[in-house]
Amino acid sequence: MSRRRRETDQGATEGPDRCTVTVCRGCCCGTEKLPGVDHAAQLGLLREALAGTGRVRVTGCLDACEHADVIVVQPSPAGRAAGGRPVWLGLVNDIDAAADIAAWVAAGGPGLADPPGVLDLYEFSPSRRVRQGMEG
Repeated sequence: MSRRRRETDQGATEGPDRCTVTVCRGCCCGTEKLPGVDHAAQLGLLREALAGTGRVRVTGCLDACEHADVIVVQPSPAGRAAGGRPVWLGLVNDIDAAADIAAWVAAGGPGLADPPGVLDLYEFSPSRRVRQGMEG
């Protein structure tokens, strides 16, 4: 596994009631290894759509390369208290999926709002080691 580096985007909205959307931009996600995907547009849409609603952060490799592009939606504290847990989404390679993620987070995210049904197709469970690294 590569060393992870986490970068908080400039202008990200901080707050106790915000979900965090972590966008992998490591060795495979967000690179030319996935031709035909507009990675910049995907990230731009998330940043714009979640301004004031959620926090978007970019990280290095999440070690789930077989699912590139990977996005993890972490619940807000209120969502976690309501039973929400981080949701790992893979193969998020089109702008419509990013828009669905943004709409879900704006509605409350994990624990507070049901995701659009299509996101079920993107959800996967990473290994315990990878999950623990993300939470730690």
